[in-house]
Amino acid sequence: MNRLPSAIAWVRRQVPMARSLPRLGCLAAEPASFQNRVEKSTVRVMRLTTKGRYAVTAMLDVALHAADRPISLAEIADRQGISRPYLEQIFGRLKRAGLVESWRGPGGGYRLSTDPENVSVADVISAVGEGVDATRCGGTGDCQDGEVCLTHELWSDLSMQIHLFLSRITLGSLVCRGDVLSVARRQDIGNLIAARHV
Repeated sequence: MNRLPSAIAWVRRQVPMARSLPRLGCLAAEPASFQNRVEKSTVRVMRLTTKGRYAVTAMLDVALHAADRPISLAEIADRQGISRPYLEQIFGRLKRAGLVESWRGPGGGYRLSTDPENVSVADVISAVGEGVDATRCGGTGDCQDGEVCLTHELWSDLSMQIHLFLSRITLGSLVCRGDVLSVARRQDIGNLIAARHV
């Protein structure tokens, strides 16, 4: 679901100046172009890294399939199209963060170390050393000539809201979603068909 319109509305509610601008003619003249600029800027600076997205995808795969047995990285790689060496890096970090447990030997693999309801998307992203930061300076506060820029606090507040949003979404809630279950079934069927033709 595209949450940009609600994010833009939130930004405008948080900044009193944004409400006063139409009286100055700043927004009234080009409301559409202003929104387009905000949307493009927001998409650019708030995009998750590949590592963060893959980590969430892989953990969701484990949450969906590891109820009865550990799930191997090879299985995750086949279902999600993520290379095994990259998954090894990701799961090394997830294990150090205490989010997964590993089993060695035949039938080995990974399982969640706790109930899916106790693992948030934010937990997973943080475990692999990633985050979502909307500021230009990476939160250091030296955005403009070594000083805080005009909109630093605005983007810092937005980063916090995104973090809070991701903190409220757990793997447990995701595995119950109809869209997630539908995709998981399609992937499982695809893997069964592919295995029969090997």
